[in-house]
Amino acid sequence: DGSSHLNSLFNPDGHGISSNAVILQGNSGNGKSFTVQKIMLDWASDKLYKERFEIVFHLKCKEINRISGRKSLVEILSYSCSLTSDEISQILQKSPEKVLFIIDGFDELKLTQDIYDMSPHTDLLQRAPPEVTLCALLRGRILLESVLLVTTRSTATDKLSHLLKGPQRFTEIMGFSENGVEEYFQKFFQDEELFRKAYTFVKTNETLFTTCSIPVICWIICTVLRERFSDGADVTSGLETIASIYVDFVSTLLEHHCQDLNQPVSTLLRSLGQLAERAMLEHQVLFDQKSVHETVSDSPFLCKFLFKRRSRQETMFSFMHLSFQEFFTALYYVLLDEEEFQRKLPELNSTHYNRFKAVWQFVFGLLNKA
Repeated sequence: DGSSHLNSLFNPDGHGISSNAVILQGNSGNGKSFTVQKIMLDWASDKLYKERFEIVFHLKCKEINRISGRKSLVEILSYSCSLTSDEISQILQKSPEKVLFIIDGFDELKLTQDIYDMSPHTDLLQRAPPEVTLCALLRGRILLESVLLVTTRSTATDKLSHLLKGPQRFTEIMGFSENGVEEYFQKFFQDEELFRKAYTFVKTNETLFTTCSIPVICWIICTVLRERFSDGADVTSGLETIASIYVDFVSTLLEHHCQDLNQPVSTLLRSLGQLAERAMLEHQVLFDQKSVHETVSDSPFLCKFLFKRRSRQETMFSFMHLSFQEFFTALYYVLLDEEEFQRKLPELNSTHYNRFKAVWQFVFGLLNKA
């Protein structure tokens, strides 16, 4: 039962220690953000942590990266909820032990080395760069009694554990079990015959079945198979690696949802790649309307949503999942001529290697496919 597993997150461990900081770690697409959304929904519905927490704040690191200037914790929190700064301040000071902070996507937070050398930041109303204020919360310098639930890719776990107040508890999001994959396919296809046909095909392909444990890739595979069934195409060809799965999914979207493009497909893919690479280098996953329209006029691979800016709302864009931003960055490199690629290589390997690991995996997969 999912709720019982979530309920156990903040329970004391075998030594009777109750963790004030819980880390949900896992690979890209395994469901970390979905899990915290489920926690928020269940808490708001009085199904989970009803007695434990009076208020839950959901902070997305990709949105914190977009906040400019020097901000206090109270001001940062006011971006993510409808309460006023005064109301937030009163709640935090009254019962800090009844407050849960969900900090989603720590690996996406822009951090520099000097974050560790900053002077102590201990006041709710003290202003600093947003990432400094957030790190003060993580380190327990602000609201030590509050509880933290932090999601991160496994690649950033060590950095996070050095920041966090203790004791800490680590939980790994593993993605779908074998039964979970079958259940997802059944719910996706609904039609029993299509479900059986799709699931049997994937179950007999070890590579595909293994990758289906990653929910976002399971969704992509189901989408590709549904389109192939609809077109009467061969379902068995071209789905050998994760890179080939993404290539097929992108091709499917281009074929079925991009008939009215006002630019050639090659131009669109290169533009998406440029946008993705620039964002990867600048450690961004959100883009404003101006930067998107300067690069890409329209694309089914970008999601549009409203981002709260205190007194106004701003239209923002992101790739449908971070893995697509990494895929299009890799595709951009593969499309470069050899001289351009060689010019970029030294900086990427020396300065951005850790953040670009998934990009390089896509690059190698695309080169093998070519």
